[in-house]
Amino acid sequence: MSEVHVNGGNVIYEFIGPADGEVVVLTPGGRFGKDHGGVRELGEALAAGGKRVLLWDRPNCGASDVQLFGKTESHMRAETLGAMLDVLGTGPVVAAGGSGGARDMIVFADLYPHLVTKLALWSVVGGTFSTINLAAVYVLSELRAVQSSGIDGVLNVPAWAELVRVNERNRARLHDLGAGEFERVMNRWLDAYVPKANEVIPGVRDFEVGRIKAPALIIRGGEGDLHHPKRTSYELHSVMKTSVLVDPPWPEDAWERALADAQSGKGSVFDPWRLAAPLLLDFIDDRPFVHKAVAETMS
Repeated sequence: MSEVHVNGGNVIYEFIGPADGEVVVLTPGGRFGKDHGGVRELGEALAAGGKRVLLWDRPNCGASDVQLFGKTESHMRAETLGAMLDVLGTGPVVAAGGSGGARDMIVFADLYPHLVTKLALWSVVGGTFSTINLAAVYVLSELRAVQSSGIDGVLNVPAWAELVRVNERNRARLHDLGAGEFERVMNRWLDAYVPKANEVIPGVRDFEVGRIKAPALIIRGGEGDLHHPKRTSYELHSVMKTSVLVDPPWPEDAWERALADAQSGKGSVFDPWRLAAPLLLDFIDDRPFVHKAVAETMS
């Protein structure tokens, strides 16, 4: 692993795959880091296909430093990635991400079009239920904690306690930020998760999505997936004029099953992602791809 200092904080990253391979930035969802189950497995499959895969702990994920700035958390991460790629000198990359990582990569492609050759997205979040659910996952517990107990309360929120456990610098960074600024940023980020008629993607205006010029692949959400609705995939495809929409390379209920496995400690919500590797490689390498029926198991 390596680290790079950008925008006032350290970002942990690593490359896997051949040094001369086309660079693919692989971005997971949630506040999960690059080593969360299923992420590295997909990265290794892409690396086996000749790609140089950049795995990174986004700010507020994994072992990287916590950061709180920007219009939304996704905008902050997009700005961080743009600065990081400039320091690393990678040149333009394939931006790939699932769930929250898909949102991060959409913002990145809009803000840094010169750094994106192609865009690959899956498990895209949208719609009233899943968008409001994001507010509960990312912001509301934090706001309640900081309003009642200041930064010490935030440090007791499990997600933030974990960030301090793996990177002790984060304790001081949060105290230096202060409760007032933490609360101000969280309230600003909360606005992204108020559903709006002109935002298929939370916190991203439709016209911003529509001006993305890079060729894009959208793997649609599963038939009954309430967190990454099928409808949102179609709506995103209609707004993103350069996109191709395909059926998922995993069973329709893959998310529900992976979520149940994760909740019982038997796996990760990202375990199905490795099944996307052949499709992603075909897309990146400009090979024709035809959706094939997927098996009823993910073994």
